[in-house]
Amino acid sequence: MSTNGQNEARKIRASLKHPIIDADGHWAEFAPHMREEFRRIGGEAAVEALAMASARIPNSLNMSVAERRRRRMGQEAFWFLPTKNTLDRATAMMPRLLYERLDDIGLDFCVIYPTAGLGYYRLPPDKLRRALCRAYNVFTMDQFRQYGDRIIPAAIIPMYTPEEACEELEFASKQLGYKVVMMGSLIRRPIPALVEEHPEAAKFVEWYDPIAIDSEHDYEPVWKKLRELRIPPSFHNGARSILLRNSPSNFCYNHIGHFASASEAMAKAIFFGGVTRRFPELNFAFLEGGAGWACSLYADLIGHWEKRKRDALENTNPARLDRAGLLALAEKYGKPSVVDAVRRGEGLDDNGDGTGGVEDLDDYARCKITNKRDFDDLYVKRFYFGCEADDPINAWAFNRKANPMHARLNAFFSSDIGHFDVPDMTEVVPEAYELVEHGLLDDNDFRDFMFANAVRFWGEVNPDFFKGTVVEKQAAEVLARPR
Repeated sequence: MSTNGQNEARKIRASLKHPIIDADGHWAEFAPHMREEFRRIGGEAAVEALAMASARIPNSLNMSVAERRRRRMGQEAFWFLPTKNTLDRATAMMPRLLYERLDDIGLDFCVIYPTAGLGYYRLPPDKLRRALCRAYNVFTMDQFRQYGDRIIPAAIIPMYTPEEACEELEFASKQLGYKVVMMGSLIRRPIPALVEEHPEAAKFVEWYDPIAIDSEHDYEPVWKKLRELRIPPSFHNGARSILLRNSPSNFCYNHIGHFASASEAMAKAIFFGGVTRRFPELNFAFLEGGAGWACSLYADLIGHWEKRKRDALENTNPARLDRAGLLALAEKYGKPSVVDAVRRGEGLDDNGDGTGGVEDLDDYARCKITNKRDFDDLYVKRFYFGCEADDPINAWAFNRKANPMHARLNAFFSSDIGHFDVPDMTEVVPEAYELVEHGLLDDNDFRDFMFANAVRFWGEVNPDFFKGTVVEKQAAEVLARPR
């Protein structure tokens, strides 16, 4: 095992005038220990729920390629935890070892998300899902509580219904002391028409509910509960092995871009659903997808608004067509068949004047946008984007020349330590610093990326978030300065 990364990480950290916060590391829950702790927390029922959860997660790796192709199931991740780097494997498994190694990795403070628990929030049935998330949250906080000055974990919040989300938020925050939450989203739900007309087929086809728009449930109580508890929500959802990422033979085909795709869907839902307009006190984080999709979405949202806002729709309103003027032009330039069709009024309403029955033709109505500067308040200031260390596209978020209205988006360092894409934990800080060495970020950009943006994400919503941590003083200085 190389020590070069360790030495380089310490060297870089020592050269900086600010701490480093990892906004998205992962621990690798050790199954035998988790079963033992679940038994202590909830008895045999909790152990049974854990076993049922494992059984309910489709394991396509037990199938042949031919069988996955026959069933149209995607090739899932194999060998996704460190092995050759035994120290890193142990570090991901054991919170105390991670705590002791933080300086070697170059981190001052770290927020830890699940690995096995990433999918628990979306498991049916209701009783199993809620019991599993509850036991997991108790278990995880027990493992990390004593390291809270430098490491804090994220709670899993099930979101099939607003009621279960609010109950677990209340318990996780007030009873367990969680300050970070991983919210469920892209909830798989049955399609009503299939349930009614083809019930046998309905169990094989689902739709994905992004919860903030067009949901069968009203999630307004969840946003209110988050505001009440002063917790900014994080979303760590993927879109692997569904739709256009469903290769039965190639995991990387399924994996590349899937976090970005899921994050874009969720961010669009929150934006178009008007959540950032109604809840300006909340920030929203989308993890592990990088910032490229966020920059593209930001530009697209503005571009579409300019062409599809209420007054701009008049440019394509069929009622605005000067039919007499068009006929005059057809008579001068068109063939006889064209003139006759225009005279009869045929072919002039390509969509038959249909608008799909929506109540408000302005797709941005919930956002209540009055001018282009509103995108700064509704998108730029409210959304945060988790970026891994080795992604050069991270620099795009800070490039005022490339983003509309000279915006800098809130990219923050999210290492993903504990998973296969980090072969050596001590290399994540040096890899991130390459953006400075290559001239893609300046020192101020790097400070925001590695420290200040994470402080703002949590600290703007909860000014006491970093109280009692090793970065308390520096975090307070960031929050005291205007954006």
